[in-house]
Amino acid sequence: MKNRLEELRKARDMRQEDLAQALGVSRQTVISLEKGKYNPSLSLAFKLSRVFALPIEEIFDDSDECA
Repeated sequence: MKNRLEELRKARDMRQEDLAQALGVSRQTVISLEKGKYNPSLSLAFKLSRVFALPIEEIFDDSDECA
């Protein structure tokens, strides 16, 4: 699943470690999310939504999944 996590994180001048800590996950999880190798659980998607103050749909693009 495509996402804007790296773009959003960098726009807020956050390190991967900072985001991982805010989410309660490992840095490796953040790396996997950013690379699109891991789809977040619904709970994690909501946490990301709160961290970036954006709707989930503005962070993740599931158009590939629906096609």
